[in-house]
Parts: sequence; C-alpha cells; structure tokens
Amino acid sequence: MTDQAVAPEVGRARLRKEDARLITGQTNWTDNIDVPGLLHLAVLRSPMAHARIERVDVSPALERPGVVAAFTGRDLAGELGSLPCAWPVTEDMVLPDHPPLALDEVRHAGDPVAVVAARDRYAAADALEAIEVDYEPLPPVLDLEEALAEDAPLVHADKGTNRAYVWPLRTGEDYASVRQRADVVIKRRYRQQRLIPNAMEPRAVVVAPLAASGEYTVYSATQIPHILRIMLSTVTGIPEHKLRVVAPDVGGGFGSKLQVYGEEALALAIARKLGRPVKWTESRSEGYLATHHGRGMIQDIELAATREGRLLGLKVDLLADMGAYLMLVTPGIPILGAFMYPGIYKMDAYEFTCTGVFTTRTPTDAYRGAGRPEATYAIERMMDELAAEVGLDPVEVRRRNWIRHEEFPYTTIAGLTYDSGHYEAATDKALALFGYDELRAEQRERDERGDPVRLGIGVSTYTEMCGLAPSRVLRDLRYGAGGWEAASIRMLPTGKVEVVTGTSPHGQGHVTSWSQIAADVLGVPFEDIEVLHGDTQTAPQGMDTYGSRSLAVGGAAVHRAAEKVVEKARKVAAHLLEANEDDLEFTNGVFSVKGSPEARKTIQEIAFETFTSHDVPDGMEPTLNAEHVHDPENFSYPHGTHLCAVEVDTETGQTRIRSYVCVDDVGRVINPMIVEGQVHGGLAQGIAQALYEEAVYDTEGNLVSGTMADYLVPSAADLPEFVTDRTETPASTNPLGVKGVGEAGTIASTPAVVNAIVDALRPLGVHDVPMPCTPERVWEAIRSAQSSGTARKEAPA
Repeated sequence: MTDQAVAPEVGRARLRKEDARLITGQTNWTDNIDVPGLLHLAVLRSPMAHARIERVDVSPALERPGVVAAFTGRDLAGELGSLPCAWPVTEDMVLPDHPPLALDEVRHAGDPVAVVAARDRYAAADALEAIEVDYEPLPPVLDLEEALAEDAPLVHADKGTNRAYVWPLRTGEDYASVRQRADVVIKRRYRQQRLIPNAMEPRAVVVAPLAASGEYTVYSATQIPHILRIMLSTVTGIPEHKLRVVAPDVGGGFGSKLQVYGEEALALAIARKLGRPVKWTESRSEGYLATHHGRGMIQDIELAATREGRLLGLKVDLLADMGAYLMLVTPGIPILGAFMYPGIYKMDAYEFTCTGVFTTRTPTDAYRGAGRPEATYAIERMMDELAAEVGLDPVEVRRRNWIRHEEFPYTTIAGLTYDSGHYEAATDKALALFGYDELRAEQRERDERGDPVRLGIGVSTYTEMCGLAPSRVLRDLRYGAGGWEAASIRMLPTGKVEVVTGTSPHGQGHVTSWSQIAADVLGVPFEDIEVLHGDTQTAPQGMDTYGSRSLAVGGAAVHRAAEKVVEKARKVAAHLLEANEDDLEFTNGVFSVKGSPEARKTIQEIAFETFTSHDVPDGMEPTLNAEHVHDPENFSYPHGTHLCAVEVDTETGQTRIRSYVCVDDVGRVINPMIVEGQVHGGLAQGIAQALYEEAVYDTEGNLVSGTMADYLVPSAADLPEFVTDRTETPASTNPLGVKGVGEAGTIASTPAVVNAIVDALRPLGVHDVPMPCTPERVWEAIRSAQSSGTARKEAPA
C-alpha cells in the first residue's frame, strides 16, 4: 500500500462533501419522508392574543372528506404533559404549565387550540374551517413596563404575576461608589426588537409507530435530536429506549430548531393514539406565529467613566420579553448575555439585573447569538456614546479600555476567564483594510460643505462566549444539561473510516470539517472518511448543535477519539513489527521503526490485521474503534473588529452601506471556505436586525408582520460586498485551538451598522435611532433633533 499524501487537511479550503447531494435535490428533508398509511396533521390556532376558551367543537371537522380524527386539548390531556423548560434560572422562577394544545385559555395569537388528522394535508387544512370555537376576550399584555404594574392584567392568572424571575449579578466594587467618583455618567435606553427566524426549511415532523413493540421513530427538522428524544419521553411518557429521533437533512435553524415544540409532541401522541404514522409541516405564515421569536428586550444602560475616557463601571437593567410561555431555554437566553455586557473592556464595577416578563406574544427563545448580540450591541453603542462625550475617536476610546494581548489569560469583571486574544492586531488589520483615516477625512470634508448625504463610520470590537461549555459551570447556572459532546471512530477492515458525532448539523459543514480533522490525525485520505450524525440510533450519545459549540466541543471529541484509534493501532504495529511502542514513529498514516524506515505498516494494513485477529497482541480486542466524550474546560472566546461606512440621506432617511470590513479571530481555522460562509451569513442576519427586520404587533396583540410580504428579510441584493479577513490566536482550552464562528458575524455587525448611522447624524443632535433603522425612523430622528434644537451649530440644517 502506498503512502498517503502529506499535505495537511486542517486549514485547507475544501469544497463541502455535503453540497453535491443538497444542490442536486437528492436530499431527505423531513417533509420529503413518506410512510405507508401516512396521515397529515393541521393545527387550528387562536386568532386572539388572549382569551378564555368557552367551547371547542371538532365534530363538524370529522364530517369533512378525508378526515380521520380531530382532537381538542381536553381530548389529549391524558396523553401529554407540559412542554419542558430546561433552564430554571432562579429557585423561585415562575413556571406556568405549557400544554401542547390550549386547555382553558389562549395566551398569544397562534396558540394551538385543536388538531385534525386527515389523509392529505389539504383535507386537514380545509377541515380546520369547520371547527367551532367560542372565545371570551381577555386583555392583552404587551408593554413590558406596564405588565409589571400592580393592576396589570395577567398572562397566567393562577401565578398572580407577570414577573417570571429577577436574576442579579454584581461584581467588583460597589457600582454606586464608583459612580460617585466618575467624571462622566451616561445613561441610555436601547430596544432590542423581536426577530422572527427564517430558516430555508420550515419546521416539520413525521412519526412512524411500530405497534408490535411500542417503538416510535420521530423524524424532525430539529437541531437537537438527542435532547428532543429525552424531552419527548418526559412529555408523552413513552420510555426513552422506545424512541428513536432522526434529524435528516435540516435546512437551517439559527436557534429556531433548538426547541421542543408542541407539534412534535402532538404528532407523537396522535401516532400512538391512532396507531398510524403522521406528518405535520408548517406553512411559512404559520411559522411566524408558532416558531419561537428572538430578542425582545428593553436595555437600560448606565456607564461611568473618567474624563480621559477610562471605564469605571457599568450598570445594566434589562426587561426581557419571555412571551406567553417559558420554552426550552427561554429564561436563560438573557442570562447568557449577562457575562458579555463588559465585552473586551476592563472596569472596576459591574451591576446587572434581568427581569423576565410574561406577555401575550409568541414565546421567545434562542436566536443566532442568543443573548450575546444584545449585550454586544449595548456595550458597543455605549462606547461610541462615551467617545462622543469625552471628545475621543471611537477607536481610541476602545484602545484605552480593552484587555491587552499580554494580559491573557484574563479574568473579566463578569467572572469569565478569557484564555487568549489579540484585539490590537485584529483592529489594526481592519482599520488598514477599511481605509479608516481616509474615510474620516472624507467625512470631515463632506461635513464642511454641508452635504445632505452624510457619511458615518461605525466601529464594533467584540468578543463572545461560545462552545457551551463546562458541565459544572452550566450546573451553577441551573442549566438542565451538561456541555459535553461525544464522538466515535470506526476503523473499517478495508481501511475506510466512519466518524460518528453527537453534533447535528443544519448547514455548518460538519461532515467536511470532521473529515478533515480525522484525516489529519489518522493519516487517511479525506475521501475515505464518512461522517454519521443526526440519528439517536446511529449516534446514541450527543448534546447536539447550538451556541457555536460544535467545533470547539464536538470537533475536539472527534480529534480525541481519532488519537485513541492511533494509540490502539500503535500497539498492533509494535507487535507486528516486533518493536517497542516508544520506538515507533507515526507520520501520514504510516508506522515505522525509528532508524529502520523499511520496517513499516500503514494504519489501513493494521485495520485489516486487527479485523482478521490472526496476529494481534494477547488480550487485545479485534477492533481499532474508539470513542471519546469531551467536556470542555472553558468556553471559547472568538473576537474581532467590524467597521461599517454608511451614507445617510438626511432628506429621505435612506441608509446605504457603502463598505463593510471585518477581521475576526476564531482561533485555528479548519476550513477557510466554511469560515467565510459562516461569517457572511452572520453578517446578513446582524445587518438585517439593524436595518430591516422586526416582529410588529398591534394594540390587540395581533402579529401584523406575519408574512414575508410584511417582514423584510434582506436578500443578497440588499447587502453590500463584504471585505473579510482573519487573525489567528489559538484557543488554549481545546486540543484543536479552535473557537466558534457561527454567531460572530451576527453579534458584531448590528452595533457596527447602527453606530455608523448615529455617527453620521450625531452633528444633527441624534444619539440613537431605534432598530430597525428604517428610512422613516432615521428621518424622524433627524426631525426630532432639529425641533429640539440639539444639533451642533456647525452642522448643516
């Protein structure tokens, strides 16, 4: 057998193995799955935000053609428990029941009320019109501050409050004392609008029962097949070992599929009740009501500093919109951000309080970045406010406060230990690529001539905690699971390799990246590696994919498992070559004896020898297979600098992004092409929050941006050309030196864009524009500043 190629795979821009099947339509989306005898489900949803259910009559639906069954919440109450919340952030957190079908009350528009099973999806949808429901309207609860008033109507009357929890964090010196000695105190209120996830593939679920053994296979467009299996067992009472959950090809998630949804539980319960397979696929407009939303928060931020621009303290008060129910990790999402409000900066005092508030809107939960974008937005907006207050350039005020590269590892005021970073290098590189000084000069020239189209420059220097993370830390945060990840390597007799991973990709390129990692460790060709995932039968252990954890935790598990395979193979090689293990070298998949290079065995030869077991060391099992469960010792901390230049037409409010440069440090890069794709996708979503997207409700609690005609998702034509680059500061806390990249672009880009808009308008007296910064809102901010007389004298009218 010939030697393998010596070029390393890690760091190589490989085309993704996954793509050929995806782009040629040879996919297995959940909605593609067909099973003999399949019934289709359709869900009737409340048209009202808050109402008492007086009567539900599904009998007229049963008379419709093709309808097999129809159920109310009462019909299935004995089959289903409450949907789970896995993150009780405080001991006294208020946790209402969350039935998959409403029983006595609906609490948001879209709350499910009844379900129909029919022979095709159209018959099921048509039959919903026949169901009779009588509602008694109740007052909606929409305003976060009003919801906490003593006389406010209650989302859950039996709980006696709309306050879900209060979670405080106070570290360093007493903030009040630090504030007293500050030269500058700045207060701002920022609003994080609700966002609606828009994965390319809608949610879907298929349940196929095997009646004879009481087993069920659940196919779901989910990010979390392993977690879903456990939670469906608790909700339905079906033993976990009787459930198999499969995440087939999943077309994106962004956190929206990090969830245990009522439709999944309903499908399982109905399949059990009818003894027949069932399928449910959401429509896009249905998903806008029923898929959880992201963000939704009021941020009151106070910053104390010296007149030289040095940070002294930060005070954060949040009102976080939980929506109507606490879903899987709803209450914990703002808490993730608690550790990120100080960002990359040093200070003496930090005070944080988050109050979770129930409203009669769709529940919120994880959305790309999950708490970290909100925190980065607040601190990066405040750093620009501080720069303006003390008369410093926004980059300079950051330089005066950030953690210097020689100070790592550094324990922040929030208690996290950042293991590595080099903010100076990333910023210097970004400034050079951006032409920062030249743009500032152009900005001054345009100001002087009173150009009505103003130039603004936005800065965002960020870090994030990702790669969820040590299980004991998650325990201390009261999170209901660990942060470990599992992988196994199966060395087949022919020398090919199967990598089994507990991560569950939905567009990230795990199959390609994991193949590259394993190829380098094992010394086998990239093409000879198959990656198996997303099936609790094939990959029985796993904690799935979210929070930019897959590479830093799951990839590390693959790396360690492959190392174990090599060590097993070393024992066989030593035996076959009649050498001491310590005298063997392993390079490019070949074991050779030091000083005798002709004495050699490839790892593929050893795999076959082990399979035959004709001549292996005594007591050794006839396999090179190995597995590893990796529990990380710390989060990973990618960082970077994003710079945005915008042109704002003061006469129309129209904003155009003229240039965008970002330099990210995501540690060691496995596949540059995949990293670029993740950064570009993240930038699109972060810019979308800044300029385009918002879930809008009317005064009755109706979602009025409930279709793609009303909710503006930007296309490539709406976005600028991105200039992206990297610095590389390896992580010290995992064997690959990698950090997360999946959420970086989303976290950094939103404040960069809004800072640029405000920078353009600050001479006109504008210090904030609420997101999304639509032309109307920009125009209103300009007119409001003009009418209040806050514009600088030298600014054009």
